[in-house]
Amino acid sequence: MNGVQQRRSTGSKIVRFALVGLANTAIDLAGFFLLLKLHAPPLSANVISWSIAVVFSFVANGFWSFERNHAIRLHDAFLRFVSAGALISLGVSSLSIALFAGIGGVWPAKIGGVIVAAVLNFLASRWSIEGRLLK
Repeated sequence: MNGVQQRRSTGSKIVRFALVGLANTAIDLAGFFLLLKLHAPPLSANVISWSIAVVFSFVANGFWSFERNHAIRLHDAFLRFVSAGALISLGVSSLSIALFAGIGGVWPAKIGGVIVAAVLNFLASRWSIEGRLLK
């Protein structure tokens, strides 16, 4: 290549983000399952499994899905990513578990929270890594 990086289309970013999201969800759910098997409380298991998955997600999205804005320091991008992710993914999934686990069970509540958060996470990830929401 000539050293000039081509910009990825939004469609390409969405597909890449979705693939990373599938892997991230698998990591989150596997960790959640393992921690529940070890008798961790569901909300604690959710926080721990999410923390592991969010590190993977930042690395994969930051270096593959999105075009990192190098004007944003890596440390700052990570803090943005984790903060937005905590508000969206962790917040939605924990709220879903707290509200709906008693009604439909822990697993449906967890999976419902993951689905609701996925769309919001695309915008939050783009903002934290690229420094923009739209365009």
